[in-house]
Parts: sequence; structure tokens; C-alpha cells
Amino acid sequence: MTPAPDGRGGQGQTQPPRGPNARWLLLLLAVGLLALNLWFSSQALQPSPRVEIPYAPTFVNEVNGGNVSSISSTGSSIEGTFKKAVTYPPNTKNAQRTALFSTQIPSFVPGSALFTMLEKEHVTINAHPPAAGPSFFAELLLGFGPTLLLILLFVFIMRRAAAAAGGGPGGLMSFGRSRARRVEGGQQQVTFADVAGIDEAKEELTEIVDFLRNPDKYLRLGGKIPRGVLLSGAPGTGKTLLARAVAGEAGVPFFQMSASEFVEMIVGVGASRVRDLFQQAKAAAPAIIFIDELDAIGRSRAGGGANITGGHDEREQTLNQILTEMDGFDPRTGVIVLGATNRPEILDPALLRPGRFDRRVAVQPPDRAGREAILRVHTRSVPLAPDLDLGSLASATPGMVGADLANLVNEAALLAARRNHTRVSREDLTDALERIVLGAERKVMLSEDDRRRTAYHESGHAIVGMLVEGADPVRKVSIIPRGQALGVTFSAPDADRFNFDERTLLAQIKVALGGRTAEELVFGDITTGAESDIQTLTRIARHMVGRWGMSPAIGPIAVLPSDGMSPFLTGAAESSEATQRLVDDEVRRIVESAHADVTDLLRSHRGKLDSLVQALLDHETLDEADAYAAAGLPRRQASEPERQPAVTEAT
Repeated sequence: MTPAPDGRGGQGQTQPPRGPNARWLLLLLAVGLLALNLWFSSQALQPSPRVEIPYAPTFVNEVNGGNVSSISSTGSSIEGTFKKAVTYPPNTKNAQRTALFSTQIPSFVPGSALFTMLEKEHVTINAHPPAAGPSFFAELLLGFGPTLLLILLFVFIMRRAAAAAGGGPGGLMSFGRSRARRVEGGQQQVTFADVAGIDEAKEELTEIVDFLRNPDKYLRLGGKIPRGVLLSGAPGTGKTLLARAVAGEAGVPFFQMSASEFVEMIVGVGASRVRDLFQQAKAAAPAIIFIDELDAIGRSRAGGGANITGGHDEREQTLNQILTEMDGFDPRTGVIVLGATNRPEILDPALLRPGRFDRRVAVQPPDRAGREAILRVHTRSVPLAPDLDLGSLASATPGMVGADLANLVNEAALLAARRNHTRVSREDLTDALERIVLGAERKVMLSEDDRRRTAYHESGHAIVGMLVEGADPVRKVSIIPRGQALGVTFSAPDADRFNFDERTLLAQIKVALGGRTAEELVFGDITTGAESDIQTLTRIARHMVGRWGMSPAIGPIAVLPSDGMSPFLTGAAESSEATQRLVDDEVRRIVESAHADVTDLLRSHRGKLDSLVQALLDHETLDEADAYAAAGLPRRQASEPERQPAVTEAT
């Protein structure tokens, strides 16, 4: 399964959000009003350059003394100019020397007497009509401007708080609106041509596409298309891409939302969003609703422990609303619900019953041919070297899913760009694969003793993998530090595998023990380098005993829960303390027996071990052919089925 070129999000054009534009307009309006208010205020409060003097005796004395040049009268106010600047008030610290003055004529002073006095001293007399009062707009702005600014600021703060709390641009009342991403029909560019490696899943969904295109074909015969289709599979297998491809093939609106986006702290919001989502989909029918990570709200309500939920829990109310909506709409409306989950075993049975998610599509990891097809999809826009064989690369990537292969191609393209290559070569892809599987190289200066001990550790893994029946062929051995490891041994099978027998599992345990056992034989002590190996072999041994029935003492019963399952959802939690103790004893027996076999094997082939160690110390990294040649062993030609590649490392 391959992801779309633009990642997980939809490719269609969506309506631009109007909230940010409205907020900017509101902010600009507030700033403009504030600027106008400050300007009018500054004009009103601007100090006059004239000195206010009393009418008598100062003004009268200056007129009689012939020091007044001209005056201008506006009502009872007089503004004028002295011929010679005067200091007022005299004999004080705050006195100002100025030639500009203003004064007020008392109402009891007769105008004729003042006119006679001014005319006698030949003072120029001017008059102006009284100034008009402030305009209506100025009065309104000065009176209500501050209040209006406070109101606008309050509204702006409330809208920002609502958006931060999850309400979106619509404010607090939009909490219950669905936040699903909508892609209109015809704008979804992803089709089945972009999906590779999961042909079985595509075939199952072809019927859904045909129904959305031609619903009458099924309705006239009384057929009802499934209301819900559940896509289940490991992470990265392409469930989201497959849902988008269905919408792209059908050419209908596509509503995508993660299940976790329904749930908020406020009880009832999730149920409201579910109702709004289904209402939008019905209005746009035929349409597809895609709910990703369905287990976030669809966990089983039965049992106890971590999976128990209260009757008033927001998650349970959201789940109940989904169940109600899927029961409530007529399938003839053309609305189909697609759900995706990595853990279908923990979903509530009410979701999986007929009438809701009544069709399940398992999206499995691709086989070798599927991986090659996925690589061809991802390299359509990548210039490749002529000698690059995608088939051999697919054989070297067992266990990888679509997301892993997309990452591999991207890492190879980045590496080729750093090396100034014009095309992505086989070397670029190989180095990118080693970087992903083994980790990036570290510039660590190891002492000679540490290099020698690491070489024996990795050679122990490699020799056991070369000699034990059922073990995967050794592909590469290195003592170059990568990631958290000081050295790595990479093993991978030749062909696809879909089942594991007891011999293969015991071989994996022995290979994991090879490094620690080699250190014991050569140095007489052990180090912390086998930590990850011990974790790996312990997990395999416990699964053999408690889950796969490969222990005669326990028999074919499950006493350990499956991965990711709560023990309260399985019968494993009912096993007694004595049974659990017996499981521990059986695990110890399997590991100790394998350790004894590995010790005898390495002791009898000590010469091959030393030879491989010397080659590693000389070259640091050995590929498959060089490793087998250095050990003096022929490459096994048996075609083993495929399984996840084994990486043993010294940490």
C-alpha cells in the first residue's frame, strides 16, 4: 500500500477559512478608530502658544503705553501682538517672555471706551465670527470612541479564546460543529492506480465504488450496500490511502476525520459533532465518511480495567451517537462510512454487528511482488539508474509496508542529492536501506579491545546463523557502530513466509544467543552488549510457551494475552499462579537448552569463528559472499519462506 504523493491529507481544494480575515478586519478597524480618537484628543488638548494676561491692569497699561500692535476679537476674547515682548507674570519663576497674548473682555466694560482707547494708540483691530463647535462625528467619536474600542477588544479576545479552546472561527457556539476535512467529488486525485501491493483489498472495495457510481443497479434487485466498511491492518499498510482512492474512483465528496477529533473536555460535544458530520454527508450524498483511528472512541465497553468507561463518559456518548447515526440513515441515501483501525480486536461488538460496520477488509503487508509494485509507484517521479533492479530490492525488504517503502525511496533520493548524483543508483538505495534497518553510522572511536569483543559478538551471531538449520541466511556483518549498537548482523530470508514452525523459532533463539555465547567462550565473561538479543529471545520463547502451544508442559492453551490486548478481554487472565510459574520454568528450559546447543556448536567451530573475526577486524563490514567465504562455509541454497528480517546487535 502506498501513501499519496502529498501524504495523508486530502488533495482537493477546500474552502478557505474566513475566520482569520474577519479577525484582521476587526483589528484594523479598532486601530483606525483608536488613531482618530487620539488625533482629535491631541487637537483638543494642544496648548496655545499665547500667554493669557489679565484685562486690567496688564492689557490696559500695555495699550496706553503704545506697546500693542494689533488685536483680533472673537466675541469677548481678544488675541493680539505686542510691539515689544513682555515678561508675564513679572518677578516670578514661571514668567514667560512673549509677544503673543490673549485676554477676556469683562462684560461690564463698555465697548466704546475700549474702542476709543485702541483707536487713540493706532492699534490695528480685527474681528472674527465665533468658531463653530465640533462636528457631530467628532462629538460621537470623542464621546463613544473609547467605549466602542473596549467592546471591539472584548469581542476579539472572546473569539480568540473560543478558537484556542476548539470552537474554531465561529466562536463558542461552534463547539458542536464537525471539523471533518471535506474534499469535493472530482478534486480527489488519488485513485486505485496509486494503490499497489494490496490487490485483495482493492477488489473488495470495487463493489463500494460501483454502488456509488450506479446505485440503481443494486437497488432494483433489492440489494443493500453495506453501511460501514472497516479497514484493519498494521500501521503504514495504507488504510487511509485506500479510503481516499475509493472516493477518487467514485468521484463523490469525501469527509475525513480522526476519531480523536470528536472528543473534547465538554461532555456532549463529540455527539454533536457526529450528528453534524452525518448531516453534512447526507446533504452531499452520495458521499463517503472516513473515520480514522476508530479505536480511539470505539473501544469495547465490556470487561474491566483500562477499557471500562462510565455511563456519562464523553467517549461513550460519542460512540453511542455513531451507532445511532449508522442505524438511522437509509442506505439508499448513498452515504457509506469507512473506518480504519490498527487494533480491530478491541472494538466494541456493537460497532461490528450487521447493519453497522458489517464488512471488514483486512489490509495485509505486501508480499515480494506487492513490494515491487509499491516501489514502482513511488519511483514514478524519481530518476533511477538503468542498472537498478526493483525486484531484487523488493526481495531485500521483507516485512516492510507501504509507508516503509515510501520512506526508503525518499531517503535514497536525499542521499543521492547529497552525493550530487543525477540519478538514484543501487548503491543509494542499499545505503538507505541499511540506514533504516541498521541505523545511521556513528563516529565512535572504539578501543582495540572493544573492537575485538564486538567482532566476536557479531561473528557468533553470524556463525550460528550459517550453521543452524532453519536460520535465515546472513546478509551482512558489521562492527561499525550504528544507532545504539556497536555492531550489527543482518539476516533475511529468500522467499515469502506466512507461517512459523518450531524449528524456525528455535533457530532464531539460537542465533540471538550466538553473540553472548561467543563472548563467554573467548573472554570468559559477558558484557551488556546482549541486551536487545536477550529481549528478543525471551519474547519468542514466552510466545512459544504461552500463546502458540509449543510446550508439552503447558499444552495447546493460551495463558498469555495477545499483543496489545487487555488481559481482561481474553481468557489468559484466568490462568493460575502455578500455571504462570510453569510458563517461566518452560521459558527457562527452552533458552537454557538452546544455550547449551550454541555453546557446543561454537566450540566445535572455533576456527571458523576466529577466521570471521579476523576478516571483520580487517574490513569492518562484510557482505553475504565475503562473510561466508571468510568463515569457510558454503551459502545455503534452500528457499526459506519470508519473514521479518532479523537484526542482532551488540549494544
